[in-house]
Amino acid sequence: MDKHKGNLFILSAPSGAGKSTLYKALLSQDNNVRISISHTTRTPRTGEEHGREYYFIDDESFLDMIAEDAFFEHAQVFDNYYGTSKESIFGMLEQGLDVILEIDWQGARQIRQLYPEAIGIFILPPSLQALEERLRKRATDSDEVIQRRMAKAVNEMSHYHEYDFVIVNDDFDEALSQISSVFTAMRSKTPVMQEKYGNLINDLLSL
Repeated sequence: MDKHKGNLFILSAPSGAGKSTLYKALLSQDNNVRISISHTTRTPRTGEEHGREYYFIDDESFLDMIAEDAFFEHAQVFDNYYGTSKESIFGMLEQGLDVILEIDWQGARQIRQLYPEAIGIFILPPSLQALEERLRKRATDSDEVIQRRMAKAVNEMSHYHEYDFVIVNDDFDEALSQISSVFTAMRSKTPVMQEKYGNLINDLLSL
């Protein structure tokens, strides 16, 4: 049986929708899924490790990678750069692994231009009230910052229709089941099965 290429998934959500908790739970139960690790020029935070949360590099190295067209997508956020390496993504896909890109809607547009077969999943909160409550539970931001985050969240959510799948994260177990089902279904699409089981299909049609 030939090794088939993995699927590239774009996962987006407003801050507080529970996206990270969902994909970490998916990773723990599905050995065929990997999360893309981005490159960044920002300083590592306490507890972060190079190659685990991010690949931490300096500005000069990042700009060199831009010049070499090494990124799927990249952006400057305040004084720091963030980018998704083509080499890293293609390497995992060629191994037959499914790869999650955790990016915003703007990055998702860049990815689709370069890789139209990417599958987009957008995570929505069950309500604005629930979203605000989740942000306040973090107890790290002032009211002013939370209101800015809420305004940004509404703007992000307005792009939900650009994605192939939408999941409302109200009941966590149900949301996890839904996202897992998307991954399973995409592995059974006809072109994938033709590539994966080509010899079997030919045998079945050989009478």
